[in-house]
Amino acid sequence: MKIKSSQLLISNDGGIIMGTGRMTILESIDRTNSINKTAKELKMAYKTVWSKIKSTEKNFGKPVVLADKRKGTKLTEDGRTLLEKYRELKQRCIKADDILFEDIFSDRI
Repeated sequence: MKIKSSQLLISNDGGIIMGTGRMTILESIDRTNSINKTAKELKMAYKTVWSKIKSTEKNFGKPVVLADKRKGTKLTEDGRTLLEKYRELKQRCIKADDILFEDIFSDRI
């Protein structure tokens, strides 16, 4: 038996800011500099990727990507910070969950 948990950042009114899927989208954009390449890489429709980015920006209250036809798409400073902090949150939560799980289930009911 093991634990699997997920972390979801939501706005005060319940809108999704960041989860594992959106983290993957931002990581791909950071790597490819392209929403189109990200959509292809993740086997998603371009419109779906763009919609998730726009939803994140609305719920976060700040732009997370900057799209430029010449330079491609880049993470904004706020987008990069959000991504880095989410990764750190996720790692810390997993470590804490593992400790709690072992403490509670160490006797293997």
